[in-house]
Amino acid sequence: MSISLENKRVLVTAAAQGIGRASALAFARTGAQVVATDINEAALADLSAEHNITTRRLNVLSDDEVKAVVSETGPFDILFNCAGFVHSGSVLDMKDSDLAFAFDLNVHAMVRTIRAVLPGMIERGGGAIINMSSVASSMKGVPNRCAYSVTKAAVIGLTKSVAAEYVAQGIRCNAICPGTVESPSLQDRLKSQGDYEAARAAFIARQPIGRLGTPDEIADLAVYLAGATYTTGQAYAIDGGWTI
Repeated sequence: MSISLENKRVLVTAAAQGIGRASALAFARTGAQVVATDINEAALADLSAEHNITTRRLNVLSDDEVKAVVSETGPFDILFNCAGFVHSGSVLDMKDSDLAFAFDLNVHAMVRTIRAVLPGMIERGGGAIINMSSVASSMKGVPNRCAYSVTKAAVIGLTKSVAAEYVAQGIRCNAICPGTVESPSLQDRLKSQGDYEAARAAFIARQPIGRLGTPDEIADLAVYLAGATYTTGQAYAIDGGWTI
């Protein structure tokens, strides 16, 4: 079933690469008007040539920048909060500064964007918010991912809170919880392990389906949730069977 989001206005964060980029393109293919944002303006540049995609530099750590971009390019019908960072380490390895940064980028940034777009959504009579979480969260304990898992669990809590608070005003809020997905950030993490091939094999081995996910597969779920008008407050695992 093809989904049409014709003339819906979509804001995507972290759209320069990986899942964010694939999602911006997927939303545009449905007929939506997409504002693709990132701190990496150079990587955004070729997206601006795509039909229905406008690009803007946005540092989601800045409340002022978030408000400015939404004021200049909104209001929006759909928000996809894709920005995030993966720290490695156990609770003993984790520095306070790592946890603080993880909360700022993985959680507080979503709060900033949600606060900025919600009034416009309410005024328009509804909207869809999609937050990027992970199966490494309250869904599943994962070694060596303490700061990441703590903050991604918080994203699920944020998602359910917003969904419950605004469902009567036509706002839906859901979370996507991927397993391991092919992306530039994953490549960086694999290379940092020292033995790239062994690290890659280990990541694949934990996916019962026998391979890593693709950004396009996650983008398809984001598009679905944008149009799933009877769905709210849910955390969707898309993980190749990792949480079976």
